[in-house]
Amino acid sequence: MTKTKNRGLILILLIAVLLIALVPLFALKGAEFGGSDDAGSVMIGEITGTEYEPWFTPILETLIDGELPGEVESLFFCLQTGIGVGVIAFSFGYLAARKKYRREE
Repeated sequence: MTKTKNRGLILILLIAVLLIALVPLFALKGAEFGGSDDAGSVMIGEITGTEYEPWFTPILETLIDGELPGEVESLFFCLQTGIGVGVIAFSFGYLAARKKYRREE
């Protein structure tokens, strides 16, 4: 590929990324986003016609006598994501290094 073709491709990809990021902001004006737990509770209530009663409460909520603040829930979610990404990245690195060192032997 020549430089002009690369620049054209890069420009098209940048425009596509901007459209993917910006179109939902304008197309979904006034939309409400809620968690899946809330949506599940509402749907169960609609299907059964009764109020949904959870089987148990989360352990941390029983320890602090109330719900966790949103920031703490976000922190736990980010930690869980970071640990998962770390495990996956380590696995890929291990497999790539193992393959490399086997070739050298």
